[in-house]
Amino acid sequence: MKRNYKFLVLVLLMAAASCSFTTKTFNDPNKDKLLIDLITYVLEKGHYDAKTIDDGFSKEVYKDYLDAIDPLKRFFYEKDVKEFVVYQDKIDDQIRGKDLAFFNLTHDRLLERMKEVRGIYKEILAQPFDFSEEEDINTNYEEIDYISSRAELKERWRKQLKFSTLGNFYNSKEDQEKALEKDPSYKVKSDVELEKEAREAVLTSMDEYFDFSEELERKDYFSVYINAIVEEFDPHTFYFAPQDKDRFDIAMSGKLEGIGARLQKKSDNITIMEVISGGPAWLSDKLSEGDIILKVKQEDEENPVSIVGMRLDDAVNLIKGPKDSKVTLTVKKKMMGNIEDITITRDIVELEETYAKSALVNKNGREFGLINLPKFYFDMENYADRNAASDVEKEIVRLKKAGMEGLVLDLRNNGGGSLKTVVDIAGLFIEKGPVVQVKSKGVGQEILEDKDPSILWDGPLVILVNELSASASEILAAAMQDYKRAIIIGSKQTYGKGTVQNVIDLNQTVRSNEYGDLGALKLTTQKFYRVNGGSTQLEGVKSDVVVPDRYSFIDIGEKDYENPLPWDQIKAAKYKIWDGYIDFEDAIKNSKERMTNNAQLNLIAENAKWVKDQRDEETYPLNYAAYQNHRLLTEKDAKRFDAISDYTSNLTYESLPYEVEISMTDTILREKRDRWHESLTGDVYVEEAINVLEDIKVNNIKRDKVANIKN
Repeated sequence: MKRNYKFLVLVLLMAAASCSFTTKTFNDPNKDKLLIDLITYVLEKGHYDAKTIDDGFSKEVYKDYLDAIDPLKRFFYEKDVKEFVVYQDKIDDQIRGKDLAFFNLTHDRLLERMKEVRGIYKEILAQPFDFSEEEDINTNYEEIDYISSRAELKERWRKQLKFSTLGNFYNSKEDQEKALEKDPSYKVKSDVELEKEAREAVLTSMDEYFDFSEELERKDYFSVYINAIVEEFDPHTFYFAPQDKDRFDIAMSGKLEGIGARLQKKSDNITIMEVISGGPAWLSDKLSEGDIILKVKQEDEENPVSIVGMRLDDAVNLIKGPKDSKVTLTVKKKMMGNIEDITITRDIVELEETYAKSALVNKNGREFGLINLPKFYFDMENYADRNAASDVEKEIVRLKKAGMEGLVLDLRNNGGGSLKTVVDIAGLFIEKGPVVQVKSKGVGQEILEDKDPSILWDGPLVILVNELSASASEILAAAMQDYKRAIIIGSKQTYGKGTVQNVIDLNQTVRSNEYGDLGALKLTTQKFYRVNGGSTQLEGVKSDVVVPDRYSFIDIGEKDYENPLPWDQIKAAKYKIWDGYIDFEDAIKNSKERMTNNAQLNLIAENAKWVKDQRDEETYPLNYAAYQNHRLLTEKDAKRFDAISDYTSNLTYESLPYEVEISMTDTILREKRDRWHESLTGDVYVEEAINVLEDIKVNNIKRDKVANIKN
């Protein structure tokens, strides 16, 4: 599995910890050389399983770096690569010598080739395409060769641009036919007009792509190079440039300080893409989606700064700021087109989609609880502030008050987060005991345990997982499975990430720094293990009840990376299996039988195989008739899966009273919850989880003996 190191930032498991490497002084006058020197030093001293930086390491970095900067082989010539390959086994020497010759060569050449291509795609898109020609395009870019001449470069781009235009052209013709069916007086456009519009759409898209690329600075590309190096150690070690670190912090805490608006750049304009519910911009009721921000003025500055044509990141930096500070935006309104100055007081903005949310599920007059947890979030500056554990605790208390008889904890697509929140959440369901074991480099195992004997919820518990449930999600699911506290329903196995990362602030690792913010390094420093001693690394957590889903045949787990750490096992911790159920195994058996005979799941399994076949397809026709035939056959084949989205269960969902009250004034939240509840009515996995909760019989004698049940 390959990744684009610049644009793909994995937000996975991170445990808050401090670590400092200040025993070495870094005095090189060049910031890039300082970063290379510093990061490799931290890697060699702090990584759980540090790699030897040798010729073999160098070759892997070389390959992955070229894949990152030219993955589709649409920029570099064969002769360029012949120049590059000289460095294939010398990157290790360059790292030790703080020599940037390889990076400088590839960076300068890439910019040169991108400038060349900018002229080529404009030239190609200036002329109509002939869709009657018999030709096709191969999209297996890993297997194709680098181009050998400008003519071949132009031909490669011609086919790609023709393929994109053909898709637009086909869609326009389909839309036109549907419009004509509804309205016979609809004004039909000719194929010539539709083809021209399709080309213009592709031209606009390419212009936006190259405009964005031209905004990237040397430091952005250098981050790609650094990550080609650090990710050879393992898939989850990652260098964060300063702004990437800010985004990571926001993702982990679910909050930021600013005005509460998501922005995007289109042409030279910074446009509001979304006003975040509950934020300062939303409360002011003066900004709307589609408004264009022209200027930004800080409260302590006399003159505003124009952000027209500015890099998006730089514009964001001007607009965001500390709580209680004021910023004045000169805005061109979308609706009226008028320009006005709007002053907003910045505040802490919470990203609602990050946080736990709950619903009451009604089945035949019985109430059950559902908590969806997107990630194990926490504030890295202050754990006592809002975090996943405290929020889940609050939701359970509210659900109990509403009369729930069983609880579903949905960890599907949850990529992880804080280890401490896992331990705290596990403690809500068990008496005191170990939750996870952690092993550091050269150090024996450490047991992280719940020391609180009280239990918040001692009733039936089901946990939903899938292939994208990773790290912290796997710890919680594994602990509840080992204790036999919960029944796990989901994919054959979860993601398989059994490693712990610490984020090292590189600014704290040097005694003096004249170069500004150096960013941070997310470093794999530990492995974690189940209480039974097994690792979740590569193997993940195997569900008690295995159900197919859309990811069943797609390579998306830890085992599909090129250099994951290995699976291993340590001594089991001492723990006592939960004896709060009477028929735990029978409930699992009944669920398996239902799932085997479930028509909806069988159809989902067929669809997953079909999607895999579509993804594996590599060659596509560029002749319209052949393309149309291919699309019609594909669409006809896909129609048999329409029943998946048509499925409806007999369950009803509603928000808890406190959220209903909030929704009376917060229309955005109400709309989000309505959409969530609607999607849940067609969720066969939640439906089965509720069936299992109905099946589980609680050991009331055990419940009476529990020392302290929280209210």
